[in-house]
Amino acid sequence: MLLDTASLYFRAYFGVPDSVKAPDGTPVNAVRGLLDFIGRLVQDHRPDDLVACTDADWRPAWRVELIPSYKAHRVAEETESGPDVEETPDTLSPQVPIIEAALDAFGIARVGVAGYEADDVIGTLTARATGPVDIVTGDRDLYQLVDDARRRRVLYPLKGVGTLQVTDEAWLREKYGVDGAGYADLALLRGDPSDGLPGVPGIGEKTAAKLLDAYGSLPGIIAAIDDPKSKLTPTQRKRLDESRPYLAVAPKVVKVASDVPLPEFDPALPAVPAQPELVDALARRWGLGGAVSRLGSALRP
Repeated sequence: MLLDTASLYFRAYFGVPDSVKAPDGTPVNAVRGLLDFIGRLVQDHRPDDLVACTDADWRPAWRVELIPSYKAHRVAEETESGPDVEETPDTLSPQVPIIEAALDAFGIARVGVAGYEADDVIGTLTARATGPVDIVTGDRDLYQLVDDARRRRVLYPLKGVGTLQVTDEAWLREKYGVDGAGYADLALLRGDPSDGLPGVPGIGEKTAAKLLDAYGSLPGIIAAIDDPKSKLTPTQRKRLDESRPYLAVAPKVVKVASDVPLPEFDPALPAVPAQPELVDALARRWGLGGAVSRLGSALRP
């Protein structure tokens, strides 16, 4: 089981009241919510391995170089060296180090790699896995990793993590008309304002799905631009032709990496906390007793 950690703690932050605070008044709603999310996931799914994948760089320079608008609207502060600072709620940012400390104390693997997003870590671990993989995320971009033959699913939280949309290829075809591999092409054609991806003007989700159904893939659609016998409308042909520079670079930006140089780590689901005294100290310091107790109980075989 691979967790898109930031996606989940953002959901926890907005789903748990900010009246949930530590004894000193510090908000800990995202911390408590995430620990409860993980406890529920472990309880319901009992994965052999559990990895909390993190954004060491939420807006990698190599993606921005290809599409400068990539996530540009989310930048709170540009930096000369290292990742730009992402705009986050004032009371969320201070909770992230607490989340990291809690995961480490429990012994839950936490993996991020400089220059890459959590999506890329997830893509690489998914590519390497020999058994089934469940990806837990509120980010539809990861639908591209769904693969029934290799038993890759996305578990998309609808309400907390108690209600999960199990995303497989049948669900994707019903909803979008594509399989997992086709989702990235659909996304880049359609565009995504939340990621700063312009897409092809005039081509929305339904048209993108129809084009992919007719021509099979993005390369097939591009080949159809130059084929006078293809059934592209004159407007579609013109807009796709004008978008060639974007279509040439968008796949590298939209598709998650599968070759991230990962550090050595132990992905095994811990049966007991790696540092029980630190878990207790964090619980006391931040008022996490209930969430810590529930997660500890869920981890026990």
